[in-house]
Amino acid sequence: MTMGSRSEPGPVPGLSTAGGTGTAARTGRAGGRGTVSRRGFLRIGGGAAALAALPPALTACSGQGGGSGQIRVVGVADQQKPMDELLTEYRRTHPDDRFSTSFAPTDQVQTVVRTQLAGGNAPDVHVLFPGSGSAMSMVELARAGLLTDLGDQKWTEGIPENFDAAYRYEGKTYLYSAGSSVIGAIYNKKVFAAAGLQPPRTWAALLDVCAELKARGVVPIALGAQTPWVTQLITYALVPNAVYAENAGFDREMAAGRATFAGSGWADAMGKYQELQRRGFFNDNPNGTTYEQQTALVAGGKAAMAVQVSAVLSNFRAAAASPDDLGMFPFPGGDDPGRLWIPAGIVVGLGVAAHAKNTAKAKELIAFLGQQENIDRWATAVSAIPFKRGPSTRIDPVLDAFLPIIDSNRAVPFMDQSWPNAEVQPAHFVAVQELLAGKTDVRGALGRMDEAYRKKS
Repeated sequence: MTMGSRSEPGPVPGLSTAGGTGTAARTGRAGGRGTVSRRGFLRIGGGAAALAALPPALTACSGQGGGSGQIRVVGVADQQKPMDELLTEYRRTHPDDRFSTSFAPTDQVQTVVRTQLAGGNAPDVHVLFPGSGSAMSMVELARAGLLTDLGDQKWTEGIPENFDAAYRYEGKTYLYSAGSSVIGAIYNKKVFAAAGLQPPRTWAALLDVCAELKARGVVPIALGAQTPWVTQLITYALVPNAVYAENAGFDREMAAGRATFAGSGWADAMGKYQELQRRGFFNDNPNGTTYEQQTALVAGGKAAMAVQVSAVLSNFRAAAASPDDLGMFPFPGGDDPGRLWIPAGIVVGLGVAAHAKNTAKAKELIAFLGQQENIDRWATAVSAIPFKRGPSTRIDPVLDAFLPIIDSNRAVPFMDQSWPNAEVQPAHFVAVQELLAGKTDVRGALGRMDEAYRKKS
């Protein structure tokens, strides 16, 4: 999922994303997509969004030194917090290394950095999305020969086998990512308490909660669909129940041409998305509302919740009067709480450009980030579950409600990370925006995605 939320320093897609927006973490179930089990997350410890010379209008920069010897890093906005913290630590033992760091929204980073990679003037270290499905995804860039293999680094030995599709292409490791995030509802606990409400556990209960909140003059669900990667998150929250709970082999059927978005449970998920809008449960004009405005609505108590990826929880907490005002719960896509399925996947990470000017130093930085204490620091900063754990690893308590679902093997990777090309994800963004604008219906929206899926990469 591509994500990268903010235009100032601060999802996705894959939340892409969410914004970021994970990749296919597979458990090897025969014929299935592969659910993400808690064992897959936590065994070996683990399981859980840059810095180049982007145009000034696209970046927020913090330069340390100059000249050709500086290490250029480009990331999406949600990577700034962990990178700032970890670079401070890194400089304690590497005082002579100089860095130029830049962070920008995902759409801008994807356009500019992808062009720089192809032109041979890329940053040394840059944002990289897990798996496939976007222009800056690991598979797309590795296939084009634009990435440096990191497989000789010690931390790569701890990557669980069922996460191979996230980190590796044709046996080589190209992605550094600290772990996995989940998609759910970030909610304002004070708003819920004032209405006497608890987080809903079924779709019917969700509709009742939204109706009560609306009657009280509170926006039930804040939606910032002007920021493209945010459009995908509600769909992704609903599709696990609508599709994979019934057919774990859906991705294989899609790849073989035996299934379509329009002819599957995707239609039910998109229909529920539309129902939330029809009932007036979103803020006015979602297509004119940004991610930043969505965040402010929930943090300030004008909206009760937002469907988001856990990686951006720190941004919501920073915008609230107190971090304790906010919680997170699994967004219910069905009416049996004992069979709720959720999306979970590897968070957006970093790669080293194949033609980096400072390859050795770039790899040295990645090796530092791969130390267990730094994996833990990064995961903590973005509310992720580390892909491996050490004795001191602690998981954000906000994820507690999600772990029983992961325990029960009812979590699936973010949908876009199994898509065959970088065309489907933007088609999904546009399809949702057109659906919200009344310019298409569910069949038309999914038809657009089916057409994009059939394009060759």
